[in-house]
Amino acid sequence: MLFWGGSTGSQRNIDPLAAPAGRAAMYVLVRRGGVPVLNSACPLPQSIVRSMDRQQGDVCLLRTLSLNDNFRESCAAERTVLRLTMHTGPRILVLSLFLLLSPLSRAQISPGPLSRAHQSLSGATQCISCHKLAAAAASFKCLECHADIAGRIAAKRGLHASFGSISASQKECASCHSEHNGENFALIRWNPSPGAFDHSKTGYPLEGKHASLACARCHTAAHIAPAERAAISIKDLNRTYLGVSRACVTCHVDKHQGRLGQNCQQCHGFNDWKSLSVPLTQFDHSRTRYPLTGLHQQVACQKCHLPGTDGKPKYVGLTFSTCSSCHTDPHHGTFAGSCQSCHNTGGWKRVSAALVSERFDHAKTKFPLLGKHVEVRCDQCHAGGDFRKPVAFQKCSDCHQDAHQGQFVKRADKGECSSCHNVNGFKPALFGIKEHAASAYPLQGKHASVRCEQCHVPAGRATVYKLKFANCTDCHKDEHQGQFARAPYFNQCQQCHDLNGYRPSTFTLARHQQTRFPLNGGHVATPCNQCHQSKADFTRTAGLKPAVMYRFEDRSCAVCHQDPHQGQFRERMLRVGAGGTALGCQACHSTESWSDLQKFDHTSTKFPLLGAHRAVACMDCHKPPNLETRLRNVDFRAAPTRCEQCHQEIHGGQFAKAGQATACASCHDSGRWKPALFDHETRTTFPLKGAHRNVRCEACHKNIQLVAGKQVLFYKPTPAACVDCHGPTGKPAASLGKIGAMRPAWVGLRPRMAM
Repeated sequence: MLFWGGSTGSQRNIDPLAAPAGRAAMYVLVRRGGVPVLNSACPLPQSIVRSMDRQQGDVCLLRTLSLNDNFRESCAAERTVLRLTMHTGPRILVLSLFLLLSPLSRAQISPGPLSRAHQSLSGATQCISCHKLAAAAASFKCLECHADIAGRIAAKRGLHASFGSISASQKECASCHSEHNGENFALIRWNPSPGAFDHSKTGYPLEGKHASLACARCHTAAHIAPAERAAISIKDLNRTYLGVSRACVTCHVDKHQGRLGQNCQQCHGFNDWKSLSVPLTQFDHSRTRYPLTGLHQQVACQKCHLPGTDGKPKYVGLTFSTCSSCHTDPHHGTFAGSCQSCHNTGGWKRVSAALVSERFDHAKTKFPLLGKHVEVRCDQCHAGGDFRKPVAFQKCSDCHQDAHQGQFVKRADKGECSSCHNVNGFKPALFGIKEHAASAYPLQGKHASVRCEQCHVPAGRATVYKLKFANCTDCHKDEHQGQFARAPYFNQCQQCHDLNGYRPSTFTLARHQQTRFPLNGGHVATPCNQCHQSKADFTRTAGLKPAVMYRFEDRSCAVCHQDPHQGQFRERMLRVGAGGTALGCQACHSTESWSDLQKFDHTSTKFPLLGAHRAVACMDCHKPPNLETRLRNVDFRAAPTRCEQCHQEIHGGQFAKAGQATACASCHDSGRWKPALFDHETRTTFPLKGAHRNVRCEACHKNIQLVAGKQVLFYKPTPAACVDCHGPTGKPAASLGKIGAMRPAWVGLRPRMAM
């Protein structure tokens, strides 16, 4: 039991489970063998103690403020009260203690010694270094010291990040790293051993030869980058598992000296450095000092990479500065220049026109070489190498074939290529929006951004440029799958769309009013796609996805709306309206509002609404099931029709006959409950005569009894003799008109009732 002194000096006993949080000094007294033992000031946050029940709170206190380990289990057997008086004056505390102390007993604040790693935090004043005392439950500060772990969790990398998010209390840390278990307790628990640790949980699974390596081969201070060292809290970096980069060059020497990048795995695997993980055909030779171009790309690897002294292909140390390093000189030194003076890797027989032009200036001829013509081989124009034979060049067609197969010969320029192309390349063509505007089909709206090949489908020489364009469907497929093929639309897309975009449609509300289904009421505000939706069973064209329905043969409510009444009003819905069609939902509802039920006539049912029933809400009689608040699932035909099925029997069954329910209608009607229609003249043996007509009912009927916990006024028996109400003098009581003023002897009589 805990005791503490109030601020005014008064003393009172306080249950530790009810003590308020934040008290400065609290003490625990535990008795062992009749000898009381005083514990030191309790640092346990009372918000933690108060959040437990009494039994859990005692265990928590005994474990936190425990006695020595030899009799810790027995300390809960008997506890007594230590009376402490705390007087608070001007910063003076006087403590009066009355107890017998056993020399064999001692107390401690901590639940156990800290591990060696946390020895610097031992002592009662260091608790808040790791614990948040103001919290309502156990809460720790692990990540405030271990910022390197916190940073990896936030970055979602490393082992700790694989355990999921950390709560504000950081209680997840304690599930693996338990404290207060002694100085030699290991905070890092290996299960079953470091060698059997599942390295894939760190995000870097050990594969191939990595799987057999000892941890220390990789996790050393030498492998930790300088940028990572400052963020690691452990000073001896040879004892941490953090900071090692996943890059191969962290541990391995780069044999390629950075020429191929640091992604070693693009060529090598984990099983053997000399065994490539990708085929040689996929090796990117362009990243080496000798990129392969031209016909070199077709040469087999082993033709250049000959076997070395070890019998394996040699990939380093090859000479390639000149062509003669691999090729013999067929000219036997006749030409002083290098091979590149006239040849290139595209082929031995392909002579570079640019290099030839250094010796021959083609610009001085009637046909200067410009654009792509510079790249053309000499023999492609000068057949057989006869440079003196004249070559026709006035028109493109003198050398080039008509790629359009005469589609433009009727033009004014007879289909001259230069009107759409130039010497810089056949593509892209120079025929653009401006030139298209002069054609029979100017490009407007969205058509201006359409790529040429979307209309003129590339088919090589068979590409068609003269297209039909009278109707939109000449290019566009019919998204509506023939719904508007008949009059008055005839698939004329421009009636609902324009060139600025397929959406939004230009079909307006005013246009909708001219259809077979004019919009009114709530339908006016309904988005189009709520009614016009695609349906899986509506596909008129094979291979196309279901089309959106726009033409409905059945336009009744049930096409779009579900029947929330589940067919209860089917007969009413099938009635034919003025238009010759079934009324459907509109037999009761209107398009203005679903709750508008003016069309529903309750007098046509088995229970016409009369009197006060007309003001009763529908839900008061038509009860929704399962405590629902809407009438969606109500069985309307199951509504009660008799008074006792809705109204409570307030008379305690005194008017019931032969075990049947009380017939309310014999005294009341649906107009109002009071006044009752009870006829005292014909239905009782005591007709009201004279002054009795003006006496209130409760002046005579006062027999109130408890029935099922409620007070019920019983009308029978009621005295009929004069003396029972007026006394022997024959004079009426002074307070006869007041309720409860008289209580005759007969009030205690209890009539026999059929309950």
